[in-house]
Amino acid sequence: MATISDASITDIFRADGPLEVVLEFGVIWLGVYGMFRFLRGTRGAGVVKGFFLVAVALALVIRVFGDATDGFSRLRFLFDRAFNLLAILLVVVFQPELRAAMGRLGRAQFFAARRVQVSGLAEEIADAAEFLSRNRFGGLVVIERQIGVGDLEGGTELDAKVSATALQSIFWPNSPLHDLAVVIRNGRIWGAGVQLPLAEEGTVPSSLGARHRAAVGVTLDNDCIAVVVSEENGGIRIAESGRLSDPIPPKEFRDALLRRLSAQTPGFVFDRRGEGAPA
Repeated sequence: MATISDASITDIFRADGPLEVVLEFGVIWLGVYGMFRFLRGTRGAGVVKGFFLVAVALALVIRVFGDATDGFSRLRFLFDRAFNLLAILLVVVFQPELRAAMGRLGRAQFFAARRVQVSGLAEEIADAAEFLSRNRFGGLVVIERQIGVGDLEGGTELDAKVSATALQSIFWPNSPLHDLAVVIRNGRIWGAGVQLPLAEEGTVPSSLGARHRAAVGVTLDNDCIAVVVSEENGGIRIAESGRLSDPIPPKEFRDALLRRLSAQTPGFVFDRRGEGAPA
């Protein structure tokens, strides 16, 4: 009986019905898409792309030329056996990403009853960001999505309503909590003065400080958005998936934040007029 390694592409497709083939490819596509989506913006994304390109190139060379001739027998043997070690290789290479994935799964709020009104949340944060920008006060606000941010250090738990006044008070110079981050969870200020992980040096332009590195660092491996205001020039930026936006004019910031919150944040809902409303 022929094995899969000996079978041709035509034989593989002929083995099952069209519906089964479509379902199998659908499952494979979802798995690959989910993996790339999870790794997007992380250090592991480049490794995955590089490994994928090398594997495809080797497979094409060995399968096409090897099946057409009697050559490449030793390469085909090594290529087939090498994939038996793929699982171990992936665990070793992506150990930090896998650990982060398990942490995300454990913190996921699958059945969260709270529905956050996006429009009101964006309005309050935008008002606070404009105030901070105008007065050259630094600020860093992290907005969690479906999965909570892990490995948070320090800080003071507040459990307070999100308002521009509250955020302005927290980031007022010489305030005990002004120098670190505010974390918003389930539409409320969960805590302030929170220490965030910093992105590696060189990730952000050298003209930007620790706040911007922290904004990139926390979004690199967490399901969240970070709003950062520079105390040097008052620039407002948004960090998402390990990427830092260009400075956003205060008049355009509310809409920019609103788009990001409504696009990928489960539990955030809109009515037909674009205003946030409970589900």
